[in-house]
Amino acid sequence: MKKFNLIIILSFYVAFSSSLSAQTNTQSSSWSFNQSLPSYSLDNNNGERSMTLDVDFETPFEKIPQIFISVTQIDADKETNQRYNVEAISISRDGFTLKVKTWADSKIFSISGYWIACLE
Repeated sequence: MKKFNLIIILSFYVAFSSSLSAQTNTQSSSWSFNQSLPSYSLDNNNGERSMTLDVDFETPFEKIPQIFISVTQIDADKETNQRYNVEAISISRDGFTLKVKTWADSKIFSISGYWIACLE
């Protein structure tokens, strides 16, 4: 009977450990930049302008994850070209920096989306 109980307990431990490690293989959240931010500059002047957001993972990854970024909303001046670039930079096991950039005469009033970090 003790052997049977030990097998049951070990089975639950293995199953629980596997589910915990699976939870840390993928993390995600939303991001947003808009005119309410004090240093917002994507809507004025000419030339290259950028904003950054430091993202800290809730749980550090075992190794450096891949980052996927989407843009789900953009509010821009319809009188100018809509030029923007969104990228993940400085990626580590603990987090990354999300960078949004525009250039020339583009004016972006707000931009937002989602990011997903996952292990291969």
